[in-house]
Amino acid sequence: MKIIILGTAWPYRGGIADFNNRLAQEFIKEGNEVKIYTFTLQYPSFLFPGKTQYSPDPQPQGLDIVRRLNSVNPFNWLKVAREIRREKPDLLLVPFWMPFMGASTGAVSRLARKCGARRVAILHNLIPHEHKPGDRILSRYFIKSVDSFVALSESVRDDINLFDTKKPRTFSPHPLYDHFGELATREESLEHLGLDPAYRYILFFGLIRDYKGLDLLLRAYADSRLRDLNVRLLVAGEFYGSSDKYFQLEKELGLQGLVIWKNEFVPSEEVRFCFGAADIIAQPYKTATQSGVSQIAYHFGKPMLVTNVGGLAEIVPDGKAGYVVEPDPTRIADGLVDFFANERQEQFAKGILDEKAKYSWSKMTQAILQCKI
Repeated sequence: MKIIILGTAWPYRGGIADFNNRLAQEFIKEGNEVKIYTFTLQYPSFLFPGKTQYSPDPQPQGLDIVRRLNSVNPFNWLKVAREIRREKPDLLLVPFWMPFMGASTGAVSRLARKCGARRVAILHNLIPHEHKPGDRILSRYFIKSVDSFVALSESVRDDINLFDTKKPRTFSPHPLYDHFGELATREESLEHLGLDPAYRYILFFGLIRDYKGLDLLLRAYADSRLRDLNVRLLVAGEFYGSSDKYFQLEKELGLQGLVIWKNEFVPSEEVRFCFGAADIIAQPYKTATQSGVSQIAYHFGKPMLVTNVGGLAEIVPDGKAGYVVEPDPTRIADGLVDFFANERQEQFAKGILDEKAKYSWSKMTQAILQCKI
């Protein structure tokens, strides 16, 4: 098949770009011809809270990526649609992760309809974690531009009903992020990161946004029971927004010197060290659909503590691959204390291995190909 993916990809950074890069590689491995149409302008600078939109990593090998789409220029959308029509793909894949992008990708999908391609939306998230005016209008506009949907969590599949009840849809869980190489050993990870081997480590990983609940984790980490267990909290990720409230909370809770801050975007080659140093991965989200961090943890065989929001509990079965707790500091602390005090790491190892087998990229490509009108 000839497949076009319309969405963010290298040279842009982040989980959605990584997903599209890896999906393209899987389709190519299966014998398809794949081209990715990514952005010339993704986010206007005033809408982007991070330091840079661009990846520090080299271009993924073997991918045909062209920069064409301007997220805010309607004249460009017409031009891109015309180019896609000339390409005559069999399948047009349109990832959706935030309403803002639905204007440009939805317009191109509508305008490219006459090329004859089946247009499939890959839904990472449909209802945004951080609401803005116009979100529902843009989401609805996008939903009407495609023929069918592949949702990465059951909660997102259910959300489709808010906008459409007739078009085909399926659920296929987020595959493993398996492009970060082999896990570094604990010893080399601690040495690489400059961490004290006398302690064990909780890892909070990824971009720091309000809905991800780092404040809940800091309050949980202040529990005196964790002090007695020689546990440190490692926070590895860039702040999206002000960091002041977190550092102020750290001070108020008496945690200064106990939290290790790596407050910058983590390049791909560094990920294996962050996870290699960690005993457990904490995802104390206040809202969620699914999370790529869970799929990095599975790839590296690490147990997780997640909160019972959105689709996180679908991915991490409680007591088998980690903990599912309510988004409350006391409940989060209870889970972490149980993990370290009762040495649960080996207990979870088999469960993690069993669950990991569910999340192959071939299952994702099959779901996409089978989701037909």
